[in-house]
Amino acid sequence: MKTVKVYGPGCKRCETTEKMVRDAAEKLGMEIEVEKVSDPKSIAMAGVMSTPGIAVDGKLVHAGGLPDAGKLEGWLKG
Repeated sequence: MKTVKVYGPGCKRCETTEKMVRDAAEKLGMEIEVEKVSDPKSIAMAGVMSTPGIAVDGKLVHAGGLPDAGKLEGWLKG
């Protein structure tokens, strides 16, 4: 099972990003664990300079704006 962290303060884009992650995993038939990280210090320590950010299994794969759906599926598969 993959672990996905969504970094952001809880804004609308961050909520949308979390939904996109869950939808992509469902489309791929994958079981994932999603953790929302909203603590500013934790976000900065993860290297996220612009939110929302996404990390898959500890590797930061996206920061800033909504992710591309196709790329998101690739990150989950990878």
